Amino acid sequence: MFNEIKSVIRAPLEAVYEKRLARRLHKFPTPRHIGVILDGNRRWAANQGGPTSRGHRVGASKISQFLEWCEEQDVEVVTLWLLSTDNLRRSESELIPLLGIIEQTAVDLANDGRWKLQAVGALDGLPEKIQLALKNAEALTSSNKTMQVNLAVGYGGRQEVVDAVSSYIREEGAKGNTPEAIAAMIDAEAIENHLYTKGQPDPDLVIRTSGEQRLSGFLLWQSAHSEFWFCEAYWPDFRRIDFLRAIRDYGIRQRRYGG
Repeated sequence: MFNEIKSVIRAPLEAVYEKRLARRLHKFPTPRHIGVILDGNRRWAANQGGPTSRGHRVGASKISQFLEWCEEQDVEVVTLWLLSTDNLRRSESELIPLLGIIEQTAVDLANDGRWKLQAVGALDGLPEKIQLALKNAEALTSSNKTMQVNLAVGYGGRQEVVDAVSSYIREEGAKGNTPEAIAAMIDAEAIENHLYTKGQPDPDLVIRTSGEQRLSGFLLWQSAHSEFWFCEAYWPDFRRIDFLRAIRDYGIRQRRYGG
């Protein structure tokens, strides 16, 4: 009973604070690219006493709302980490429903038509059905001149760097360059031009939910100068007020780019 009373009192106060916070954000710089590690779906489901798939499903339903919040702040690129290469080693009882939820999420976002979608990750390691859904989502939204949304599926930061280097070597080898010449030419720019996110700005801000304070290899190369914001809330419980706090915190930091 006491908790219910607290909730009734807290809700209008939080609404007022959220509106005030939103009005103040115009004073701060906005991140061009936000990366998000959507963590905590499994633990949220466990706390609710339901199956893991319910956590993933509720987490997926949060995505469109989150993208709307990003649009409000004029964010240009959002990268959502939906499935890591490590996740692919989970039990079939969890992985199969999760892949189905990700597939449906890609279909729903593409049909929504508000954003330009791109799949990033080692897609060849995914079931053919989800590969097709991701490629169709890209094709359906390729002409959109709106916010870029990267769906990181089967993604691992180390694998991305390996794939980038391999792609560069194959490309230069096809031109007739020797291994020695390729080794002499390879540099940071060459790798950047072969990353999954080539041509996009690096993430200014990386958000991770669930209280974990690590990147787990997310955008390993691109996040060298990113600002990080860790939130205790599990992804299904992530609120607009949490997002606004992340934007405010980013805005008041003095970015030194490693200096």
